[in-house]
Amino acid sequence: MEADLLTLLKYIFLGLLQGVTEPIPISSSGHLVLAQYFLGIETKKLTFELLVNAGSLIAVLIIYRNDIARLIKNGLSYLMTRNEAAKADFRFIIYLIIATIPAGVLGLLFNDVISNSVKGVNGVYVTAITLLITGIALFLIRNLRGRKQDKDISLKDAIIVGLAQSVALIPGISRSGATIVAAMGLGMKPATALRFSFLLYIPVSLGGTLLSVTDIASDPDLSTLFIPYAAAFIASIVASYFALRWFMGIMERGNLVYFSIYCFIVGIAVLIFA
Repeated sequence: MEADLLTLLKYIFLGLLQGVTEPIPISSSGHLVLAQYFLGIETKKLTFELLVNAGSLIAVLIIYRNDIARLIKNGLSYLMTRNEAAKADFRFIIYLIIATIPAGVLGLLFNDVISNSVKGVNGVYVTAITLLITGIALFLIRNLRGRKQDKDISLKDAIIVGLAQSVALIPGISRSGATIVAAMGLGMKPATALRFSFLLYIPVSLGGTLLSVTDIASDPDLSTLFIPYAAAFIASIVASYFALRWFMGIMERGNLVYFSIYCFIVGIAVLIFA
């Protein structure tokens, strides 16, 4: 009974960790690597990572539901009637699709290489270095306040942000951080950069989840770990929702430098103590 309770608490903790760190620019995958190494908390199955990522996806869908509904409505309207008033949203959807391609292709080609590179102590050092890189990138764009809105995003912007998202396949490079840094560096307003970043997260996360349904279903531990998995999944939804809401306020106030400092502290501490 005690072992079962400890297992449950372990999975809830990792679900909360994933949920809190996914939306904010400090790398959820990197923190999971560090938690497993320093705290001796390990999840051997891919199922866990897929479930907690799906939890974060649900939180993003809830928060951006109005934007998603508008884009779908206007996208279909433009396709069927060539309504000029809906053209900007249709083009926004096309750019999201284009920006999704780099991470999707590279993820399929190099997933095994990336997974092997972050095992054990080597993964910890990789995470420390990439956290420092994330910190530097966030520091460089900390004071930028662009003017580009959704309608001003170009094909070049979409490609560059998409390439930035593909770099975040490496643990320690924050996905939200990489895409927001790229978007703000291209002159987008903070709110536009944030919205493009998280709407871009949806197809990548959804695609990865759908492609891995068979892996989840065939997990031999699914029946015995159903309750811990479910608890981690719910914890990830709740933590991701409130973390993203909080981060939206941070973006409005322009306080990205605090995340930069955090990445520096954690990265240096890991290099010293690993």
